[in-house]
Amino acid sequence: MRDKPPVPPADAGPDLARPSIAAQALGWIEPTTRAIVPPIHVAATFLRDEDNQYRSGRVYGRADNPSFDQVEATLAALEGGTKAMLFASGMAAATACFMALQPGDHVVAPRVMYWSLRDWLLGFATRWGLHVTFVDAGDIDAIAAGVQAGRTKLIWLETPANPLWHVSDIAAAAEIAHRAGARLAVDSTVAAAVFTRPLELGADIVMHAATKYLNGHSDLIAGALVTASVDPYWERLVAVRKQLGAVLGAFEAWLLLRGMRTLYPRVTWAARSAQALADRLVAHPMIEEVLYPGLPGFRGHAIAARQMHGGFGGMLSVRVKGGEAAAIAAAARVRLWKRATSLGGVESLVEHRASIEGVGSPCPTDLLRLSVGVEDPDDLYRDLDRALTRANQD
Repeated sequence: MRDKPPVPPADAGPDLARPSIAAQALGWIEPTTRAIVPPIHVAATFLRDEDNQYRSGRVYGRADNPSFDQVEATLAALEGGTKAMLFASGMAAATACFMALQPGDHVVAPRVMYWSLRDWLLGFATRWGLHVTFVDAGDIDAIAAGVQAGRTKLIWLETPANPLWHVSDIAAAAEIAHRAGARLAVDSTVAAAVFTRPLELGADIVMHAATKYLNGHSDLIAGALVTASVDPYWERLVAVRKQLGAVLGAFEAWLLLRGMRTLYPRVTWAARSAQALADRLVAHPMIEEVLYPGLPGFRGHAIAARQMHGGFGGMLSVRVKGGEAAAIAAAARVRLWKRATSLGGVESLVEHRASIEGVGSPCPTDLLRLSVGVEDPDDLYRDLDRALTRANQD
């Protein structure tokens, strides 16, 4: 089978800034109709040539879909990668990185990370034969100490890390991984392909829960991987997606591309609002602590300031005075904020995270996780202030 034909060229030129790349989605034009919005390809199978070849490069929808091409190429350009690949969910993308390893391999992962992936590593991955060491990934010495010579094949980071927003030094972790003959993969969902470019800092793979900021509208489930180079590990990742059938639907890919075109205005606005809220909430009488990388007193602020550019993201957490009951009571009294899980949408969300994560979570029970949307930040603050005050009075 021949390689797929070259992708349509970008009409706007090769030297665009990333906001322009996202807004134009590389400037691709649909060649048949000259439409600036791509069609949705729903075909499950593709015609074989009369001489038994597949010169179109397409065979079957489980392997890929033409609706993936533009969004994958755009994401690869935004992250400075060689290739990108869409998955049916962020979990499908993340777990593929571990399933492309061999039973018996050792991996290093953060203690604070997306809870569902941590749970998967503790359960399925260990039963399947992977050996996992959890470390304080905000401490580069702890990452180095977690590496096992000759056995470690992957270091996994999430930065900023949900829901405590720990920050990991990507460049230093990449050096540790490569000295050990391992790869570094970074869950960069919160940095959103806007504030951090992990591949430029030495990472080998970047993962996004594309449900979140890349899409930005809370109306699809998707995941994505971007690679620095096409190598045997990447080819194994391609095989995992194909063989497990973890492919995104064509309509969801179309929605994701639409969401990515407004990525920069959405995410930069959310980050400015999150910074403003963090600055104000540190003095609130009902707040014990604000966790946000943009605060100078935050543990990982110096690293974040070095490797994040243009903002510190739209996620922060607050620890409420009065403990778990006070935190839940405050969340019950918001009006503008929505009590819901997930993050990265245009609407602002509040969640008592420990209730979701359950027993064994490193998340304090007095913590509320805040996903800042694109509403007016003064409105968001007033709503939180009113909810916190009324919870304290009741």
